[in-house]
Amino acid sequence: MLIYNTLTNQTTTEKVRKPEEHEIVWIRLRNPDPLETNHILFDLLESHHLLVEDSIKLNQRPKMDKYKNNFFISFFAINNDFEPMEIALVIGKNYVVSLYKEDIPILDNLYEEFKEIEGKMKFPAQILYHIMDRCVDDYVQIIDQIEDKIETWEEIIYQDPYAKISRDIFQMKRITHSLRRIFVEERTVLGSISHQNLPYSHPDADVYFVDIFDHISRVVDSIDMFRESMTGLLEMQISMKSDRMNATMKTLTVISTIFLPLTFIAGIYGMNFKDIPELNWNFGYIYVWGLMVLITISMLFYFKKKKWF
Repeated sequence: MLIYNTLTNQTTTEKVRKPEEHEIVWIRLRNPDPLETNHILFDLLESHHLLVEDSIKLNQRPKMDKYKNNFFISFFAINNDFEPMEIALVIGKNYVVSLYKEDIPILDNLYEEFKEIEGKMKFPAQILYHIMDRCVDDYVQIIDQIEDKIETWEEIIYQDPYAKISRDIFQMKRITHSLRRIFVEERTVLGSISHQNLPYSHPDADVYFVDIFDHISRVVDSIDMFRESMTGLLEMQISMKSDRMNATMKTLTVISTIFLPLTFIAGIYGMNFKDIPELNWNFGYIYVWGLMVLITISMLFYFKKKKWF
């Protein structure tokens, strides 16, 4: 665990133990054994058994539960594959315990920063703020990645309406739906922290949680906008497909209409009757060709005038 001594203002690391009154500690537990979790939270930190149970299961939605000796907060980090990773946070008078199943780089980076930069963990709420702030900062990067994907899809659809990207768009819609649910609930948690005056904090620290609340609110707004944009992309693709199909059908219809009278003329002069006036005429062949060309040009001129093609 990481220990900040409030008397000497020094940060050190030790094996997990019960913190002293003048110490602020951060205990990280990656995929801990249930017995280890129970020993630290229940035996050392005297936490409620429901809190210990939630910490062992690690399958909570974002929430904040208040107990006699501490708070339990469930928050999420998002990896590059848009998969949420739960972080259970237990905040007490002079400690923060973080429990998680998978490697979460932001926690490792924060741990190293706290060791190198003194004064970043003077009270438990400050540790909590840095963890939440890093998670929300990662949300902003995730939002940028989604925005880039949507812009790429827009270009692809504009160039080729038949591009097979609808499956990717539907998958991203499901992802954004799940992320939005997490972000909205985390926003509620941050709102509770900001308005309930977390007891393990500093009077001036509330403004920092308000800042995170503002950032995650913008993230939620962006998610809503992207969901509408992806719906619009699917509708645009269907519309452009229909337009191209209509244009194709119009061209084929014009061609068929032009050849209809030509087929009629060819059919008349292709009949096996003995007395056809133009059959023995020296200029009959040229006459038929001239008639067919004249009809074709007349029909093209008429279609153009009507703006049918």
